[in-house]
Amino acid sequence: MANHSQFGFQDASSPIMEELVEFHDHALMVALAICSLVLYLLALMLMEKLSSNTVDAQEVELIWTILPAIVLILLALPSLQILYMMDEIDEPDLTLKAIGHQWYWSYEYTDFKDLSFDSYMIPTTELPLGHFRLLEVDHRVVVPMESPIRIIVTAGDVLHSWAIPTLGVKTDAIPGRLNQTSFITTRPGVFYGQCSEICGANHSYMPIVVESTPLTYFENWSSLLSS
Repeated sequence: MANHSQFGFQDASSPIMEELVEFHDHALMVALAICSLVLYLLALMLMEKLSSNTVDAQEVELIWTILPAIVLILLALPSLQILYMMDEIDEPDLTLKAIGHQWYWSYEYTDFKDLSFDSYMIPTTELPLGHFRLLEVDHRVVVPMESPIRIIVTAGDVLHSWAIPTLGVKTDAIPGRLNQTSFITTRPGVFYGQCSEICGANHSYMPIVVESTPLTYFENWSSLLSS
């Protein structure tokens, strides 16, 4: 999870987040190259005397018309590729339904007969030693590692948003509408998120915790909880 002195992204825990981080670095390098070129040209114009070559040059005008178009294509192609990858849902191994309420989350494992629970934030006065304040919940979402997970998101009252930064997932929860997305966790661990839509007075008190575990642990957990 993020810390106070962190300037970059959290460590990616899904293939989509890895692609997003790579695209961010790619776009940042393009922006750095553009800024360096513009600063160089400004400095050159301030130090050099204007001549007829710089005032009227059709070749230069042609270059600074075509070059921005090429830069936009270099940014648009990988961006569209990631966008379509985020929308693609291909035969998930597990389907999870998340319902946002004021101010907690309800989860239903639709592949199981009776596996559902509510997830509330643990108050600071009841928080065990070593746990994170305003982020820990009484019931975590447990998913199997390296398995495609589809999550269906909706809300029971007002707008919410189900977001896990380290997984690259952010889906709006809208009353009366079902939105869906998917993710794959590439490593075991506990991943934290929060509601990312202003939903009322206690908006900052409905965290999301996803625990990625090996398949055998998930099977034991699901059988114990559904029994």
